[in-house]
Amino acid sequence: MYKLYATITKDFRILMRDKVGLTLMFAMPILLALIITAVQNSTFELVNHNKIKLLLCNKDTGDASRQLVVAIEKSGMFQEIKISGNESTGNIIARMHAKDALIAVVIPKGFSEKVAATANDIASNALKNLDMQKDTAKTSANSVYPLTLYYHPVLQESFRESVTGALRGALQLVQSKQIVRTLYQSLNEKQIPDSLENQIVNNQMPINQIPVSRDGSTTIPNATQHNIPAWTIFAMFFIVVSLGSSVVKENISGSFIRLKTLPTNYFIALLSKQLTYLFLTLVQTAVIFSLGVWLFPLIGLPALNLPHDLTGLVIVSLICGWCAVSYAICIGVFSHTQEQANGFGSISIIMLAAIGGLMVPSFAMPSSFKPILNISPLHWCLEAYYGLFLEGGKLKDVMINIIPLAGMIVCMQLITLYGLKRKNLI
Repeated sequence: MYKLYATITKDFRILMRDKVGLTLMFAMPILLALIITAVQNSTFELVNHNKIKLLLCNKDTGDASRQLVVAIEKSGMFQEIKISGNESTGNIIARMHAKDALIAVVIPKGFSEKVAATANDIASNALKNLDMQKDTAKTSANSVYPLTLYYHPVLQESFRESVTGALRGALQLVQSKQIVRTLYQSLNEKQIPDSLENQIVNNQMPINQIPVSRDGSTTIPNATQHNIPAWTIFAMFFIVVSLGSSVVKENISGSFIRLKTLPTNYFIALLSKQLTYLFLTLVQTAVIFSLGVWLFPLIGLPALNLPHDLTGLVIVSLICGWCAVSYAICIGVFSHTQEQANGFGSISIIMLAAIGGLMVPSFAMPSSFKPILNISPLHWCLEAYYGLFLEGGKLKDVMINIIPLAGMIVCMQLITLYGLKRKNLI
């Protein structure tokens, strides 16, 4: 026991001297969690609460175009900047390049007439199918002039699609109103009352949004709930920079050989490193989680809500930390230089994080990439944390993720022992 204590003390002192490694293990993931959470949260706020600046150029003078402008205003998604209908395309584009707005909509001349003509066509066809057609005159087949949407190239496709969807909804509302008016007037030979028109057109069924959780909670997960667990895992696995280098350095300096001449064995040194760095991963977890719970609300970010099963959280953190330590030692044993351990270790962690769902959600990956998810230990770590944080599960609910992690730990430990045996270090 004394040998193990002395070895842990030695490893802890070596760790404290590694300023660069400690910086990477703490400062980098904290900054990543802070910056990415802030960016994602601001994006959610932009979509859900803040308004997008929109240049609105109405070249039409009819009733349908005025209704469309009102519908766009009522959507609540845009901050309209109305410009003259005589504004040229070049001036609109110039204002967008000047960042007056990232989106511009042009309602073309003759828009109202085309909407009315299309409504008459649809109403006429509907009455004909009901054998109630009163006018046998040929109806117009002209289509509605399309709206023109200008967008700045910095807008991503997903964001642009949400804007397009809001505009389609406003346009559909205008067209539906015109069709209802035309049908009512054709059947009753009088204008439809405003109250009845609003009842028909604006009578939308509400959508009740409920997150699926195991504990029955209806709390909607926020950007912090997604990012803090992800970058905590990233911090755990980035101990490969410090631990891998330490293993290589001791190998190069002959420490392993000297251990063979002493009344001890390398298994004690191996256990010491694992316990020391496993403790370090738990410290990383406690620090990053604490920031999410106490610091984030002070700087305007959503607070981290810890799961109800704290025992499960501790066990999952232990398994994830042990997996990270096993991977780092395995890299260090098979590396010949510190540069190899640092280079391959850091790049491999970034790649495993990318395919494991930390950088891009796993559900958004191409189908060809999804089978590769299973080879990334970071994927199973993330799924275990998400089972606790997002789904409100308990330890028994995430065992399906812990079992593959335990299998990976055993495999990496056996590979490490094989590497040590091959180098005659044990």
